[in-house]
Amino acid sequence: MTQRPAVVPCIFYKDPIAAMKWLEAAFGFETTELVTDAEGNVGHAEMDCLGSPIGVGGEWAGPQLGGAAMKSPASLGGVGTVFLRITLPEGLDAHCEHARAAGARITDEPADQFYGARTYRAMDPEGHIWNFAQEVRVVSTEDMHKASGLTFATSLKEA
Repeated sequence: MTQRPAVVPCIFYKDPIAAMKWLEAAFGFETTELVTDAEGNVGHAEMDCLGSPIGVGGEWAGPQLGGAAMKSPASLGGVGTVFLRITLPEGLDAHCEHARAAGARITDEPADQFYGARTYRAMDPEGHIWNFAQEVRVVSTEDMHKASGLTFATSLKEA
């Protein structure tokens, strides 16, 4: 039996099939599971991102959520509550340009960060924010503190 990751993020779209096609073209994700009903509605879908699964679904609401609903930012006036951070092993700048060419709106251009990563953020057609990062240098917590003024802890007890 294949070991599943402890956490599989799921992201919801008004049009999950169109979103999956776009995610393949823009970010290089690969569809690994797609379950549809007789009308072509997505019942379950997963994409592979560098060996990690990401669930993709259509918007829905129901009693199993206690009356809550899963929505796309496109249905919420652009409001999102999460972004997914994807760590790339290399090629962040080229990845950004590929995503831009596929229609991603780059909300933060590639830039080196004080904590040792180079990052960029992209918005997909329905308004989800995707944060891509590549480690470019190792930075000590002391140096991160000096650069930012922030305090770094590894537990709530230290905070």
